[in-house]
Amino acid sequence: MTLGDKQRAFTRMIADLIQFAYNSGFELTFGDAFRDSRVHGAMGKKKSYSASSSNHKIRLAVDFNLFVNGEYITKGDHPAYIQLGEYWESLGGSWGGRFKGGDANHFSLEHNGRK
Repeated sequence: MTLGDKQRAFTRMIADLIQFAYNSGFELTFGDAFRDSRVHGAMGKKKSYSASSSNHKIRLAVDFNLFVNGEYITKGDHPAYIQLGEYWESLGGSWGGRFKGGDANHFSLEHNGRK
């Protein structure tokens, strides 16, 4: 599967995740989505706060801000984040809540071994 194929599949998966979130009674706003290389450095280069090999740089990662009953959820172990993360994984994505150190608001698609 090419990078372009993955980007198009990822976009559809994100649409499904957003719909699942709202159908579950949650609300979302976008956090980080695409990280422009002019600001964050090209893939493999560290600039600003972005990791050098972030999938945000290749349009395969999105961070969401999660709200439950109007309350902004910051705890990665909150049941709503777990529900979203497990749903995302069922679609074939990688959920940051499983990453070392936790990054529950991160939803990505693996490419060349990177999540």
